[in-house]
Amino acid sequence: MPTLNFKGKSFVHNHHLAVKYHQLVPKKDKSLTDKVSLHDNLIVQGDNLKALKALLPTYTGKVKCIYIDPPYNTGNEGWVYNDKVNSPMMREWLGKEVDIEDLTRHDKWLSMMMPRLKLLRELLAEDGAIFISIDDNEQHNLRCLLDEIFGEHNFISQTIWQHSVQPKGYSGKFSVHHNYTVIYQKSDYFSLGNLERTDEHNKNYSNPDNDPNGDWRSGDVRNALFRPNLIYDIETPSGNIIKPPKNGWRWSKETVKKKIKSGEIIFNKDEKRIIRKIYLKNLNGRTPETIWFGKDVGTTRDASNVIKELFNETNVFETPKPLDLIKRIMQLSMEEEDIILDSFAGSGTTAHAVLDLNKEDGGNRKFILVEMEDYADKITAERIRRVINGVPESKNFKEGTGGTFSYFELGEPIEMESILRGENLPSFEEFAKYLFYTATGEEFDPSQINEETNFIGTSKDYEVYLFYKPDIDYLKSTALTLDRVKSLGKHNGKKRLVFAPAKFVDNHTLTDLRIEFSQLPFEIYKLKT
Repeated sequence: MPTLNFKGKSFVHNHHLAVKYHQLVPKKDKSLTDKVSLHDNLIVQGDNLKALKALLPTYTGKVKCIYIDPPYNTGNEGWVYNDKVNSPMMREWLGKEVDIEDLTRHDKWLSMMMPRLKLLRELLAEDGAIFISIDDNEQHNLRCLLDEIFGEHNFISQTIWQHSVQPKGYSGKFSVHHNYTVIYQKSDYFSLGNLERTDEHNKNYSNPDNDPNGDWRSGDVRNALFRPNLIYDIETPSGNIIKPPKNGWRWSKETVKKKIKSGEIIFNKDEKRIIRKIYLKNLNGRTPETIWFGKDVGTTRDASNVIKELFNETNVFETPKPLDLIKRIMQLSMEEEDIILDSFAGSGTTAHAVLDLNKEDGGNRKFILVEMEDYADKITAERIRRVINGVPESKNFKEGTGGTFSYFELGEPIEMESILRGENLPSFEEFAKYLFYTATGEEFDPSQINEETNFIGTSKDYEVYLFYKPDIDYLKSTALTLDRVKSLGKHNGKKRLVFAPAKFVDNHTLTDLRIEFSQLPFEIYKLKT
């Protein structure tokens, strides 16, 4: 397979591994829920590389669909490379706007995308897929990068979206009316869904012969490829001979006989050709096509009108995506209980589409949005508040969708190397809060802490304990012993999750006592809830 090389690749190839885990700090005042939780719909404000790493302990392998709309790198977007990679060359890139005159803009874009795509792949479920909006500036580079990260055998399609219908008057240039959606699966477990059928799609189906199986249309009987074993004559009831097409029939002689007997294949009136019946009742939706027209999935103008109506003002957000575009992506990739993640959340169209679909069909899809810009609260989250609650003065959004979301910001990193050296040790409560979030994905309640008993909280599945003090001598000398196990008392129907620097109890005993042990500091990231 050809390999894409670019400046900085050797430094960012494994950069996602060096990114520190950060706390996800709940913001009750910005959330729209009675109880903030990492298992709710999520909006996370902060650098998306750090945020994706912070989401790994809770959501690794659980996201069914990823949709991202990264900077297209047109040279006019004003995006800035901000990843602190250990390279003098790349440190020179920091904080500088990437414009059309930047001769390394493609290198910077690829260096920005590579670690994010690697983390996104870890978050993606085995039967999941990633959908990426892109235009001609980087789609060729993106395809090569995705081939390397996801494997070229996992490429599904590159669809074309007609994003506008109004001609653009650029003299001597093409009027561009399309972008692409590049689609890769995580593995062969992914199953591409079908689209819903409409009356327009069904208009060619009728029942001219009063077939008891219902409406049908004729289908192709020819083989697309040359198949010499499928070249044979077909004899009609009156003895006429129908010669095979150039490449042969679609089926074997025996199969054709069965289809004639069942009525799925019939002869025309003069018995010079056969007709294959495709029954409407047997169709499970509509096969998706690679061209998505604006009349079906919306245009950028449609998307802007939605934002304008929700906020009752213009120029709220420059490049929103239309609702129906994201709905189509979800229809092709998700069931009603699945999770979609958007780590370039922008105006929040992905969350809006989830809430709309859930209202339409009673589903329980969930969204995770990540947005690093200052407008994460004032535009991204505010849009979702208005969608959920409804906008009284609006024509189309007067009635809210209902739903909830929890808002988080990136907190301080957990410096594991510092903990090992006994430097910058967090307090018991700070460390307990981080571990509880990381292990359970649920809201931490500091009022439950009891340092004397080492208890830090109860989750849906666990009672959680932590043997820890911000004291290097304590950490070097403390382990989960049988006496400490007994000090926990009897379990109350839930498993007990115990964090400690070491253990001197065999696994069989811990299993009998319904205790799961996690060693500090490294294994906290391996626990799956």
